[in-house]
Amino acid sequence: MIDLYSAATPNGWKVSIALEELEIPYRLIGVDLAANEQKQAGYLEINPNGRIPTIVDRDNGDFAVFESGAILLYLAEKKGGLLPEDPKRRSQVIQWLMFQMGGIGPMQGQTHVFKHYFPERIPSVLARYQNETKRLYAVLDQQLKGRDFLVDDYSIADIANFTWVRSYAWAGIDIEGFPDVQRWLLNIGQRPAVQKGLQQPASAGVEKSTSAAKTMTTV
Repeated sequence: MIDLYSAATPNGWKVSIALEELEIPYRLIGVDLAANEQKQAGYLEINPNGRIPTIVDRDNGDFAVFESGAILLYLAEKKGGLLPEDPKRRSQVIQWLMFQMGGIGPMQGQTHVFKHYFPERIPSVLARYQNETKRLYAVLDQQLKGRDFLVDDYSIADIANFTWVRSYAWAGIDIEGFPDVQRWLLNIGQRPAVQKGLQQPASAGVEKSTSAAKTMTTV
């Protein structure tokens, strides 16, 4: 059983989608980011960076994994899916995973901040992050020409990039010029496991991290 500590964010959805796709049993524990539950002592014992998501593998000695990309790799290797065995193709999937982790995530994340949350409106800064995010979308669009997925078969690279790119409108970005990205978003969004994963965490029936923190194991 996997304990998933998460919230309704692109990084959180990466892991819930992967768990659904891989059919790994998990218990969802919602983390209230607005209440700073991710900064509480019990949570910091399993994720010293104080962010979501985090998993604890109860079947592997209560082993904790933080950072969404690392979690995707762990789950794919644990179940033997969503990651090719061939070394070259495996490397390609990891490259596109890192493309999201080092590119789209940070750039689009800053777009969200400066568009919706920053106390001042700074058009030049917002434009800088939107333009860089759009440039990265163009890279994805080029890679997807003639392909259903980023690297041959559906993989953790597709999941990682999908959860961020699907919120293009929230970032104020137009994707009309990226037909292959549009096609890819539509196809992945129709997958039942993706649809279910995007509903996690839900508001009802989710354990709170504050109560669960008492049982967390220091790792």
